[in-house]
Amino acid sequence: MAYTTINKSGDYFNTVLYSGNGSYGNSITGVGFQPDWVWIKSRNNVYSHQLYDVVRGVDKKLQSDLADAEGTGVNLLHSFDSDGFTVDDDNSINNGSTTYASWNWLADNTSGSSNTDGSITSTISANTTSGFSVVSYAGSNSNVTVGHGLGVAPKMIIFKNRTSSTSWTVYHESLGNTNRLVLNNSGAQESTNQFSFGTSPTSSVLALGGGYNDVNATGQNYIAYCFAEKTGYSKFGSYTGTGSTTETPFIYTGFKPAFVMTKGATIADQWTLSDIPRDNAVGGGNGTGARLTADSNAAESTNTSWASIQKYSNGFSPQGNDNVTNGSGQTYIYMAFAEAPLVGTNNVPANAR
Repeated sequence: MAYTTINKSGDYFNTVLYSGNGSYGNSITGVGFQPDWVWIKSRNNVYSHQLYDVVRGVDKKLQSDLADAEGTGVNLLHSFDSDGFTVDDDNSINNGSTTYASWNWLADNTSGSSNTDGSITSTISANTTSGFSVVSYAGSNSNVTVGHGLGVAPKMIIFKNRTSSTSWTVYHESLGNTNRLVLNNSGAQESTNQFSFGTSPTSSVLALGGGYNDVNATGQNYIAYCFAEKTGYSKFGSYTGTGSTTETPFIYTGFKPAFVMTKGATIADQWTLSDIPRDNAVGGGNGTGARLTADSNAAESTNTSWASIQKYSNGFSPQGNDNVTNGSGQTYIYMAFAEAPLVGTNNVPANAR
């Protein structure tokens, strides 16, 4: 049984759906906490993803489907609130004829504090209970270490250069420390020395190779979203596709997933984002196949041949036979966050479906 110290996953991660109104000051509530990282995507329109965090501050956007540098404006996300956030009238986050999904994570509800664990000083907002931190640092042409504040080694890290237009870099433990994926495109894994020539993250620092524009170059500012695994709440791993709709892979997480992101590592195909609220919203319930793609501005799809992720009390299963999530013999990485643990410390089991 997967017991956890986090009995209410919604205290640390939550998906909230909302409708835009095209006006300044649209207050989005129902998150359940003041989020420190907010990822927003329009569901029925072709607007780019929008990512905001407390360390970079309000009205500063990054876009997962684009290599663009950080953008600023007065009509973006302008506050992180006690039960959600407030957006202004930018079409990507608050068009009057558009519906949106927002994924929200809790760090430490501060704009960050100085961390000197590494060879260079970082600014971090970290939550050691849920295993999530937002890390800001300035790059170098030398190999460096950067403090992340989690107290355990992260399993997955998403990096972005804020200063220049360069690709997003994703480290995932399942791929090792000499391979990366790129969040803003559908390519397969790439060999790289960006992670300090084969040095894995430790319980205190990230190790980064010098002179790489995507993660560590002089004159460039960076943000990194770091995730450590927490039993019953989050899981980061890999699986092998079957290419079959009758014998689909089952991925054990130890909890009922509220959110799953997958990406083919050995094959070039899209990043998929699946969550229970959107499954329910399209009318078919769990596993309906309401899919968005992190590397594309495409609207939500319900093509069940490749979009469907069935979520169970203790894991998930891709239901299609397409290369996006279940190509025969292909390796896929994933990140998953819980709706409910299989069994919490309060001995309350999750529902089977």
